[in-house]
Amino acid sequence: MYTKEQIETALKEFERLGSVQATINLLGYPSRNTLYRWYEEKLAGKPNYHGSPDKPYKIKEKFINAAEHPRHPDANLKLDAIYRCFSLGEGVEYVSREIGYSRASIYTWYRKYQQFGVVGLMSSKKQIKREEMDFNTESPKEQNIADLQAQINNLQMEIDVLKEALNILKKAPGINITELKNREKAVIIDAVKDKYSLPQLLKCLCIAKSSYYYQESVIKRPDKYRDLRIHIKRIFEENRNCYGYRRIHGK
Repeated sequence: MYTKEQIETALKEFERLGSVQATINLLGYPSRNTLYRWYEEKLAGKPNYHGSPDKPYKIKEKFINAAEHPRHPDANLKLDAIYRCFSLGEGVEYVSREIGYSRASIYTWYRKYQQFGVVGLMSSKKQIKREEMDFNTESPKEQNIADLQAQINNLQMEIDVLKEALNILKKAPGINITELKNREKAVIIDAVKDKYSLPQLLKCLCIAKSSYYYQESVIKRPDKYRDLRIHIKRIFEENRNCYGYRRIHGK
């Protein structure tokens, strides 16, 4: 059994918050049905709590679906509320009281916007013409997924570049790939260019496109010391792989 003071407090908080669940969460009582019953009895002017109301109860404006406060508001109002709450950081309760719609409505609008974009906020087809709808526009959720996928691809590309630096150039682990020489960068790009586009690799290795093509032309030039290298190798092998550079030079 609730006292007169408890009932008055519950109704007062319900008028202030405009939400049955918010009132119950704040006070810890009563049940939803009980609060609805007290509210209906107060509207009817019945002596519902050991007496009668001091003055006739007036329904707040936000409970009336007037022309300036329709049941299904315009998408611009929803977008403005979402922007104020989740971008500017204004309190949802404060914005809810100002625009006259419940906090639950604002959270519902936000979820629909995350899932479907602006189209999800349209309560009727009259608010937007079919020819004005951009069906190619990605929703924020799809954009987030695309951004994450791009980050994953970039990380995988960096891993592959580092692997090639270790395998081909025999560099030590932990090397900074941006500090490699342009010739070394060109060799790495040639090794992985079948998996990634050239602009991506140039950006990853911090090398200009002109520098890469210059190194490519240098690499493709014939080795003018080819015959000399073969001769040195033959001398080294004929002497049981023991000669140093001085004795080889003397030959």
